[in-house]
Amino acid sequence: MKTLSLPLPARRRSLWSALGQALTLHRSRRDLRDLDAHILRDIGLTPQEAAAEAARPIWDAPAHWLGR
Repeated sequence: MKTLSLPLPARRRSLWSALGQALTLHRSRRDLRDLDAHILRDIGLTPQEAAAEAARPIWDAPAHWLGR
């Protein structure tokens, strides 16, 4: 007799893990917003790019950060 095997669901993050990751993202964007223009130049960003990144909503994280 042949059995049907279904693929396992994608690994789900725990609620605490997701909250911790969101908090880390919020802090990183806040810190980026507060950097001086000469430091931003050193990392290859303009003040406008840094401000745009800092203004993104908390749920708008890069896919590679979320393990997708």
